Amino acid sequence: MVPVTRQPRRPVPGAGATFAAREGGLVDDHPEGPPSVPGTLADPDLDTRTAAPRLRASWRRSEQYGVPHDEVLPVFTGSVDTGSLLAECASQVLTGLQSTIANEPVSLMVADSDGLVLIRLCTDPGIRSSLDRVHLAPGFSYSERNAGTNGLGLSLADRAPSLVRAADHYCSELRGYTCAAAPVLDPVSGELAGSINLTTWSDSSSELLLALAQAAAGATTGLMLVRSTGRAIRPAPRGEVFHVVGGHLSPATGDPCGSTVWRAAVGDAAAATAAGRVLAVVGEPGAGKATLAALARRRHAARQRILHARAPEAPDVAAWLELWTPGLRSADACIIVSGIERLPAWAAEDLVRTLDAVRSPDRPQPFVLTAAGFTAIPEQLARLVDTVVEAPPLRHRADDVLPLAHHVAREERHRDLSFTPRAARALTSYHWPENVRQLRRIVRDAASRADVIDVQHLAPEVLDGGRRTLTRLERLERDEIIRCLTEPHTTIKHVAEDLGIGRATLYRKIAQYDITVPSRSASAPA
Repeated sequence: MVPVTRQPRRPVPGAGATFAAREGGLVDDHPEGPPSVPGTLADPDLDTRTAAPRLRASWRRSEQYGVPHDEVLPVFTGSVDTGSLLAECASQVLTGLQSTIANEPVSLMVADSDGLVLIRLCTDPGIRSSLDRVHLAPGFSYSERNAGTNGLGLSLADRAPSLVRAADHYCSELRGYTCAAAPVLDPVSGELAGSINLTTWSDSSSELLLALAQAAAGATTGLMLVRSTGRAIRPAPRGEVFHVVGGHLSPATGDPCGSTVWRAAVGDAAAATAAGRVLAVVGEPGAGKATLAALARRRHAARQRILHARAPEAPDVAAWLELWTPGLRSADACIIVSGIERLPAWAAEDLVRTLDAVRSPDRPQPFVLTAAGFTAIPEQLARLVDTVVEAPPLRHRADDVLPLAHHVAREERHRDLSFTPRAARALTSYHWPENVRQLRRIVRDAASRADVIDVQHLAPEVLDGGRRTLTRLERLERDEIIRCLTEPHTTIKHVAEDLGIGRATLYRKIAQYDITVPSRSASAPA
């Protein structure tokens, strides 16, 4: 358990309402018009303008960061990583897009998740030299913190497509341009990878500019996925709100995990809950952060209603917040909020005000936050956190693997199943890169095909000790080798004959993929 020293809280810039980025730019979701926002801006040109709440919130953040409103001073790094997967894929996509708009005064850029410009493509000498003067070029960071409100920085801050027109820029030096940008998400982890930005003159902007940026960002994400895994792109996360019931949280079955590190983490979280501290549970994806938080809560109030609110991607955040935040005022409920690292800046600000309003120093808080790590929590929300507890990854608690496997199999088949000693050794020796989520998937599939689970019922990845990502062809080859190796009563000679290769080649392939098939044992099933 890590106590968090709270810094003196400064006013959080407000968004005041829900809003979204649409193809036409920043659009207020409230038909009655933009609500008033408390406080004033130092720049009178911006302070007197009517603007969407999301845009005004960005101006206030820019002012809070100390960005000068009359001069753009982005940070220069001196070098950029143009060999990253993001840079290579975005370069290919933007090169193709540039060929279709070759005669337009548009500069196409890709930046990383910190706003650092990696690549800039532009054939128009006028806009190219103009952008050089405001340092919108490779090696410079155009995050909102460094350059104030701009399309690129806002798309990263809010994780949403953003169109910032001329006078919408915080810095007056940028008001001669219109910028359209769309975030690029890592196709495997779902984390923010960077942004595609299109910049043109303010007097020649097109409503199609944002649509082009969104299409390029989507194409970049798709190409990144194909190059890294060979799989088709997965759908964006959808927001969810559901009750945490049954399973190993039910009083009837208890928690199947008994490892020392897991029990210690649950104990630390329960102690923080009982003390009325704001708790953040951090850990790798699939490690059981929400489960740990719910178990800790149940130690304090066994019959309390527990909800899990999982954040969606930016376009659906407003509706998601409206769905569950009223439940924070219920005396018999606790809400576990996950996916907060995906929240747009405006949503994090809105959520801070909501959570701060329901905090009480003399009782357990009605919410728990979860994230991949403390640094992944948006800065505004991180200020609320008193205690951080890590959910240990499954590879660090091998003692929990078999109890969890039996529990998942029982859930799937509604009765107890057994695992052969070979299957048990394979499960406990695997490194579980996707943690409990991966174990659930593998055991459910195996339980649907056998009453006594052996190695041939397990997914091939469990027998693959390699840590590198395989291509599609490599995965097919590995899976076929493992299928043959796990056939009952087979031998290396028979496997080589079935595959049509020599035994020496087979041994080389086994070593290449680091395949380990547990030896047969006469022991009873586990």
